[in-house]
Amino acid sequence: MRGTVLRLLVLAVVAAGCASTAGLTPVSYPDPSVGCPAGRAGWKLDVQDRRADRESSEGVVELITESIRRSFPGCRWDAAAPPDSGRVLIEVHRFSTIPEGNSWEAAAEWSVVASDASGRTLTEFETREEVSRPNYRGSNNAKESLRLVFDSAIRRTLTGLRVLTVAVIPSPGEDARSRGAIRGAGGQSFN
Repeated sequence: MRGTVLRLLVLAVVAAGCASTAGLTPVSYPDPSVGCPAGRAGWKLDVQDRRADRESSEGVVELITESIRRSFPGCRWDAAAPPDSGRVLIEVHRFSTIPEGNSWEAAAEWSVVASDASGRTLTEFETREEVSRPNYRGSNNAKESLRLVFDSAIRRTLTGLRVLTVAVIPSPGEDARSRGAIRGAGGQSFN
């Protein structure tokens, strides 16, 4: 009887915490050399939850949104952004953790598309991270595995947004080719 109650209690905790963001807080990794992606004054940020099971959807969206905003403190976001601002779209496909044997397997996966005000795609990339964390006694392993995978995924996302350069985004009404070369993140020219 006692074993059955214990198993049910463990199962309830696992079911409640597998994709929940309860206890996770937004992170901030500002880079003094990049106040806002591509050196622009602002962006419209749109984070959408596209997971099959959207448990704790608002929490996941808020966690990613606030982490992006805090990591680019020189940027004006959404309504505060200039009218000619581009858009950063993040579609979340997976953010979960499950117990597997003596460990917790966590995964985060989302796609990121940055586009200019006219809708032209400037960059597009996928963020996929997986973390395996030992099942420590006395620890909230579900939360800790999600924290680890989120930290890794958000750092990768921030890196992808930071490599956008001003040279690849023409000013409104300006043809990028009229300025000569368009420069990518690595400095290569595209004529």
